[in-house]
Amino acid sequence: MDTQNVGKAHTGGICLVDNEQCPKLEKAAIKIQAWWRGNMVRRTLLHAALRAWVIQCWWRSMQAKTLEQRRRLALRVYTCQEWAVVKVQAQVRMWQARRRFLQARQAACVIQSYWRWHASQTRGLIRGCYEVRASRLELDIEILMT
Repeated sequence: MDTQNVGKAHTGGICLVDNEQCPKLEKAAIKIQAWWRGNMVRRTLLHAALRAWVIQCWWRSMQAKTLEQRRRLALRVYTCQEWAVVKVQAQVRMWQARRRFLQARQAACVIQSYWRWHASQTRGLIRGCYEVRASRLELDIEILMT
């Protein structure tokens, strides 16, 4: 049945069926058209919702990637800073240990120089006795340091 003819039937146009069925056909046609338009609207809304869902998924993945990049960059910066701190601490500890070693070496040199001077100034008395027997020499030396 042509919907244009149904519309004309109501307005006084030509109706192919008898006058009693024209209002029923018009109501049926209106129901069918409403059902079809509702299906089309629902299909359009479904497609729009699916497209929005795809865009939202893409946007969330982009945000996650950006967050991961920022996290890795922050971790890299933190690691570099920690490594620099460790290097500086190692250098300071090495400098302190070397300074202590040089002080100890200098103190040892001073002690040795005073000991050598003292030893040269205060040579001990050398006492000894010797005997000559047949073919060998017996020597007994005693050094006293005072």
